[in-house]
Amino acid sequence: MAKINTQHSYPGMHRLSVRTPDEDIERIGNGCIRTHSLCEDASSELQGVISVEGRHVSESQTSSFTGSGAMARLSRFVLSVRSWATRHTHHEDQRPDSFLERIRGPELIEVSSRQSNIRSFLGIRERPGGVNSHWPFARFNVNYSNNTNEEKKKDIFVIDPSSNIYYNWLTIIAAPVFYNWCMLVCRACFDELQVDHVKLWLFLDYISDVIYVLDMFVRFRTGFLEQGLLVQDEKKLRDHYTKTLQFKLDVLSLLPTDLAYLKLGLNYPELRFNRLLRISRLFEFFDRTETRTNYPNMFRIGNLVLYILIIIHWNACIYFAISKLIGFGTDSWVYPNVSIPEYGRLSRKYIYSLYWSTLTLTTIGETPPPVKDEEYLFVVIDFLVGVLIFATIVGNVGSMISNMNASRAEFQAKVDSIKQYMHFRKVTKDLEARVIKWFDYLWTNKKTVDEKEVLKNLPDKLKAEIAINVHLDTLKKVRIFQDCEAGLLIELVLKLKPTVFSPGDYICKKGDIGREMYIIKEGKLAVVADDGITQFVVLSDGSYFGEISILNIKGSKSGNRRTANIRSIGYSDLFCLSKDDLMEALTEYPEAKKALEEKGRQILMKDNLIDEEAAKAGADPKDLEEKIERLETALDTLQTRFARLLAEYTSSQQKVKQRLASVETRVKKYGSGTLSVGETEAEKPEEEKKQ
Repeated sequence: MAKINTQHSYPGMHRLSVRTPDEDIERIGNGCIRTHSLCEDASSELQGVISVEGRHVSESQTSSFTGSGAMARLSRFVLSVRSWATRHTHHEDQRPDSFLERIRGPELIEVSSRQSNIRSFLGIRERPGGVNSHWPFARFNVNYSNNTNEEKKKDIFVIDPSSNIYYNWLTIIAAPVFYNWCMLVCRACFDELQVDHVKLWLFLDYISDVIYVLDMFVRFRTGFLEQGLLVQDEKKLRDHYTKTLQFKLDVLSLLPTDLAYLKLGLNYPELRFNRLLRISRLFEFFDRTETRTNYPNMFRIGNLVLYILIIIHWNACIYFAISKLIGFGTDSWVYPNVSIPEYGRLSRKYIYSLYWSTLTLTTIGETPPPVKDEEYLFVVIDFLVGVLIFATIVGNVGSMISNMNASRAEFQAKVDSIKQYMHFRKVTKDLEARVIKWFDYLWTNKKTVDEKEVLKNLPDKLKAEIAINVHLDTLKKVRIFQDCEAGLLIELVLKLKPTVFSPGDYICKKGDIGREMYIIKEGKLAVVADDGITQFVVLSDGSYFGEISILNIKGSKSGNRRTANIRSIGYSDLFCLSKDDLMEALTEYPEAKKALEEKGRQILMKDNLIDEEAAKAGADPKDLEEKIERLETALDTLQTRFARLLAEYTSSQQKVKQRLASVETRVKKYGSGTLSVGETEAEKPEEEKKQ
């Protein structure tokens, strides 16, 4: 067994360094932060031990299996194990997409990534327990010493009304509200339902009361927007809630009216009818669900049916209560005598009442006529409510169904108009079939949406973000756009136009003037010979072509003309970027234009498709013509503005002359004396009216 020499005393520089939090704070304040993890300190100590042990070994010429040599070998072994463990336990973080970061900008970088970068900069490593013992100061703000007393206040927990937490709470509070609206009236009218399940109702009632109380606390912590910012001040939140009508209704809904149970007994659930005042929460839940769901029309229909069922349910309970008040079986209109076994069951009582209520409110069936005055009055009110319900059902369901089929009807109208045109112009059957198949492909693959029409109501910022999410992966594949500015990339993303080609369609032919470039999103294209059959190469998803021809690079042997025939094998979904759109975007980015031209020139030189002598020659006459056209356009704009200013100046001069003429007239009339200010001001409106 190896011996370990413990008689050597190592210098102080090799001892494990111990630093206090105060020293760390001082380092942070001076801006010179250098952190060492516990493993790194141990590593440096082991290396020091190895160096010292190595010197002792050379001096004493001892065996490697005894004395200090064993310590050095053991230290090297520990270092090897540590490096192996580090390689296998700490994986390198995924490299961020610089292309995406340049487009998104700093405002879209997640807070968590910023915090992780800060923590990695400070050298902080959290323990599994969540408390960092190595850096106790890290859980505080680095600039905490510069904050004011107000900033040191602890932030309260505020719920954002647009967050998922708030919506989840609405889901919870909607359950007791719906329970109260359905069961309270039913328990109040049907005695057996209340008496047979008293313990269950008491449990559910007080569970709902607890949720009601929690809901008030949630309302006290629900933020609101002030000047576009979420208010997080406790006093403002409290004042904002207490000044609303909903606060008064919430307080009334929590009044302990069921304390009357102590005197009247437990069979009076109508004492809890004040709990129905919390119905606004149910409506809010429905509204937010409608905005969140992907099937809003189906949700609206289901919501409407639910409202109708609740109205029918309440009407059935009221009918049974009126029958009980008048007397069961006293006439043909009220509920039959409950002494008859068939009509004495609870299920028969409710189903009969529900049947009567449905027939009355929908006015689609015959019911026994009323006999007494109060019965007539109740039936009249029911008929009026039924008419409103019937009109609501017909109107809402009709509009919902039409909205559900609006896109299909609009698309079908376009197809019908194309069919009529082709029939009127006597288009060949083969071409007509291709057009119809193209429309069928668009509808089947959900490519009929006009993106500009759908997004026209959004601000430019949101349009850009949506376009980035949709088209960014496609644009990244184009080499000449790899290093462009973020602003230019956003401009180009917004100008991409989706285009669908049918099988056999030529995207471009050899010799055509290139006015746009294409990026393949989906489908396969073939580079074919002049005969249209021989295929040289097949382009698939992510490929692009035509980017060089729209840049008008000087010295290009092909100029701005196509150099190949490209044909669609099947249905192909492409993005198109026109030359005009690219040049319009590059107008504001001259440096980016130079960079794009240089990159395109390098691509042409690599493929030996550029004439260097022509490239070094003077300016291209076409470029000069374009510049002259732009100057002429700018000059026309200036002339228009100058003409407008000249017209305004002429009009003002005429007004001044008219005023001077009126002053001369008054001077001649009243002599050389000075007119009073009051007379002059009084006559001004009349002169202005004449003008």
